[in-house]
Amino acid sequence: MISLARVSKQYGRQLLFVDASFQLNPGEKVGLVGPNGAGKTTLFRMIVGEEAPDEGEVSVPRKLTVGYFKQDVEEMKGRSVLDEAIAGSGRLGELHHELEALQQAMSDPERADEMDAVLARFGAVQEEYDHLGGYSLEAQAREVLHGLGFDDARIDGDVGALSGGWKMRVAMARVLLGRPDVLLMDEPTNHLDLESILWLESFLKSRSGALLMTSHDRDFLNRLVTKIAEIDEGEVTVYSGNYDFYERERVLREANQEAAYARQQAKLAKEQRFIERFAAHAAKAAQVQSRVKALEKIERIEPPRKRKVVRFDFRRPPRSGDEVAVLTGVRKAYGPRVVHEGLDLTIRRGERFCVMGRNGAGKTTLLKMVAGVLAPDAGEIRLGASLRLGYFAQAALDVLDADLTVSEQMQKDFPQDGIGALRSLLGAFQFSGDDVDKRIRSLSGGERSRLAMARMLYDPPNFLVLDEPTNHLDLATKEMLVEALTGFEGTMLFVSHDRAFLRGLSNRVLELGGESGTDSHAHLYTGSYAEYVARTGHEAPGVHA
Repeated sequence: MISLARVSKQYGRQLLFVDASFQLNPGEKVGLVGPNGAGKTTLFRMIVGEEAPDEGEVSVPRKLTVGYFKQDVEEMKGRSVLDEAIAGSGRLGELHHELEALQQAMSDPERADEMDAVLARFGAVQEEYDHLGGYSLEAQAREVLHGLGFDDARIDGDVGALSGGWKMRVAMARVLLGRPDVLLMDEPTNHLDLESILWLESFLKSRSGALLMTSHDRDFLNRLVTKIAEIDEGEVTVYSGNYDFYERERVLREANQEAAYARQQAKLAKEQRFIERFAAHAAKAAQVQSRVKALEKIERIEPPRKRKVVRFDFRRPPRSGDEVAVLTGVRKAYGPRVVHEGLDLTIRRGERFCVMGRNGAGKTTLLKMVAGVLAPDAGEIRLGASLRLGYFAQAALDVLDADLTVSEQMQKDFPQDGIGALRSLLGAFQFSGDDVDKRIRSLSGGERSRLAMARMLYDPPNFLVLDEPTNHLDLATKEMLVEALTGFEGTMLFVSHDRAFLRGLSNRVLELGGESGTDSHAHLYTGSYAEYVARTGHEAPGVHA
């Protein structure tokens, strides 16, 4: 189907691909993995023709349709969300919008003299549209948009009024509705909540076409893909299995390669000693020459490449009082929509609440009220004694100084600490080498998010309030964070769409909105997220496991 043959690609001094080959076959679902900057997005761009390889060939059959969901969203305005989503449906999308334009022309008195031509064209377009199944397209578009978290008011509303995250969802709907033979998806779960991730999982499972995707969501990869293609140091290596299988197999291959490398090095050293010992002995000259030639012909085994994941031991937070936060009769509404009504909740020291709920159930609103960023309309929120609260959300990025470098920001925040400790922390959050000298104004949203998280956890508060802390973190950094926070002795209240994070850290579940998503009362489950799933039969409100 799609193949890369002996492809090489270089940006300046950075070698991305060196004589690399890879093939995506019909119906395969493949996860694309590799360290940041390895070339995953470049591979996508070469497949869709946005970039060309320096050497080698990228083959895509002419009649093959390829849908590409990427992280940078083009400008969207002047249409409803529904129309913008339908625009990506290939020929059907074109016909849909032509029919709309023709209907407007038929009702325009200024175009009365063109009416015969307009009616004739309308009939031809309508016939083709009907033949291709166009009249079910709107229903399909609404189903996809609902699955991605849109309600009817948003679906019929102006796409230009949406935030960047919601426009990403529209862009995804466009690609999905196009029903391409091959779907390329670059981090599709980044801007989705858990409910939408679970819907997307189900949708992609049911597709018969090929899928090639990157994702930092372990569960998402494990449930969808049957192969992993790893890009590392210019090569593409394929593993048959899901992400868990890939991790186990990679460790096994590394161990085998390390053993083979050690055996070869021992053999080479032995031969070298013989050559050095008898180089001056005339009687052994023939043997020495023979061994020299044999050594030159041996194909050298390279030592395995090992990923360096920096671990960091976070400091112990000061002890808080037993009652960390007490909410009594809390009410919060946005206009006529009541989000919280009579909410009573006590959070005690050591408890780790994950907050679940559909879009609009009030998850972020609850965190903002507890953090003091937002006031309740009624009721009381009382924080306990000896409390140091740390609140992480997208707004946390605003406290960074755009004119400083990453390293300067950390030295400014922690002037009493050595540069070595600060660099170790930054390394754990993927800032290494020249990254620490980047100006904050030039950082991506993901890099700023990682820096804000690193600042907060270096001298951790005893009450962490975290809104989607794993956004923009790769799998290795997420695992480091879960491992570090497992030993955290404070209290946590958090929202996350990452199931590994939910399973690894929660010991309480607060469900907002109930099954319908409109219940203004909260439901408390004592136990972990895994126990919540087992007890309720669903991984998120209204989404059954």
